[in-house]
Amino acid sequence: MPKRKGKKRTTHYKKQLGQAPGTLIYTGEKEKTKLFIESFDYTPDQVIEKELATVEDVFKYKQTDSISWINLNGLNHITEIEKLGDHYNLHPLVLEDIVNTSQRPKIDDYNDYIFLVAQMMYYDADEQIVNEQISFILGKNYVLTFQEAEGDVFDMLRDRIRNGKGRVRQHGSDYLLYALIDSIVDHYYAIIETMGNKVEELEDQLFEGIREEEITNEIQTLKREILKIRRAIFPLREIINRIEKSESSLIEEKTQRYFSDVYDHVIQISETIEIYREMIWSLMDMYMTNISNKMNEVMKVLTIIATIFIPLTFIAGIYGMNFEYIPELQLKNGYFYIWGLMILIFIGMLYYFKRKKWL
Repeated sequence: MPKRKGKKRTTHYKKQLGQAPGTLIYTGEKEKTKLFIESFDYTPDQVIEKELATVEDVFKYKQTDSISWINLNGLNHITEIEKLGDHYNLHPLVLEDIVNTSQRPKIDDYNDYIFLVAQMMYYDADEQIVNEQISFILGKNYVLTFQEAEGDVFDMLRDRIRNGKGRVRQHGSDYLLYALIDSIVDHYYAIIETMGNKVEELEDQLFEGIREEEITNEIQTLKREILKIRRAIFPLREIINRIEKSESSLIEEKTQRYFSDVYDHVIQISETIEIYREMIWSLMDMYMTNISNKMNEVMKVLTIIATIFIPLTFIAGIYGMNFEYIPELQLKNGYFYIWGLMILIFIGMLYYFKRKKWL
């Protein structure tokens, strides 16, 4: 049986062994990503969108009266992230978690700012799940986001900010954080919808007996995908729940109501994920049952054939013995009588099996 080919499993924890707490070590695989920093600085009346050349260009946004969204792509640029952390007085453990791409989704309140980690997921053109960690820093009038590479789920939010659509430019940085998280959750809906279509398609193929040799690999792929989503969405429930009940001055009461809506969406997604998880396990059981049924059909046919030949073999064995005096051997048409008897037995057994509905 050929071995299943797959991506070799790697670990990044060895990079952190023996290091002091707060040491910044990038644990991802995109070591050659170029640094890209973009900013959206807006008020209800205007917005200024820029691509910043250096991390020092970000410093001026900390003390402005407008709301600023600074997005940094390239977690492999440790020095620039340290400079940004020093200017915004970010705790070393926060910076360590930002560049640690295997971080579990979580939230920490540091009084002056709130640190949040989430998993951003979406399907690429080949319908493969892209899973990327994204970190948020919520300040009084700014939100910092840290991504591993370019490409995210915030394009529609960028358009809303540019064109003044919706409520984003009418509210503070806490609403901006809500809008960012809501964009991530919305793409979870798109993922589970695509996954639901895949599950239904596989179910139809199992019933119709199509491409069974490939179905096992597809089911295993779906199992891995559902586990990825489950690991991302379940901690997010706790994060949203903590924000909803937070007493931090950075999150206004009216914004907490919006987070309550996101919490309902996360619960709905979690329940759907559990349903699809059970369905995927059922698909594997269904596949094994189909294989077993087909094997039973083959064994039934072979058993019937063997049963038919038992009396025929018995008769042939008797008249194939080497005794000199066997009464029927002297019959002129004995050979044809034996053939007729065998044919009658054969037909009679087929008729019996048909009446019993074994055939």
